Amino acid sequence: MFFAKSDALLDALLEIAQNVHDSAIYFNQYKVESLENVKSFSEEMNEYESKGDKLVHQIIVQINKSFITAIEREDVMELAIKMDDVLDGLESCAARLYMFDISQGDEVMKKFAQIIQESTQQILEAIRLLQQQKLAAMKEYIIGINELESQGDELLRNSIRHLFKTSTDPIHIMQYKEIYEVLEEVTDHCEDVADALETVIMGNT
Repeated sequence: MFFAKSDALLDALLEIAQNVHDSAIYFNQYKVESLENVKSFSEEMNEYESKGDKLVHQIIVQINKSFITAIEREDVMELAIKMDDVLDGLESCAARLYMFDISQGDEVMKKFAQIIQESTQQILEAIRLLQQQKLAAMKEYIIGINELESQGDELLRNSIRHLFKTSTDPIHIMQYKEIYEVLEEVTDHCEDVADALETVIMGNT
């Protein structure tokens, strides 16, 4: 398909990808050290999530106004929604830290946060290539996202096994297991974005 040199929908997708990556950086680098701290952290993540919702709404409006689109409308929406799922997952995790009064992340959470930041970087680079109409080059980042998701799967398995072996507090086990699972689900959402990007490549080459 012939792309226009500049496409508002592709620009909007890039803005969404940038917000998702910015939120992942904040999530990864913020130092949660107290209960007051974790409340501020949760509130800031909610701000990123609210911005993401506004950007998705804006792209829906743009789709409805666009007569011709660079890629299929369904693909645009799929990418926007799947990227928003990543952000929703991060916000959900931050909210749980606050609800559970967990004032300091453990090493597992830190490892997940790093994997997610790297995944959102890959997403951002792939969307940037989409905006530049370099579809074939996107495959490198799709593969990278898939590999990071596999790391998330392995981390979840090992961390839950370790949790059950080392903790005797059922409340602690329940809370930390839930947080680990939410974080792993975020890596799944990143892989969903990669799958949507693969669909775009297949439909436009």
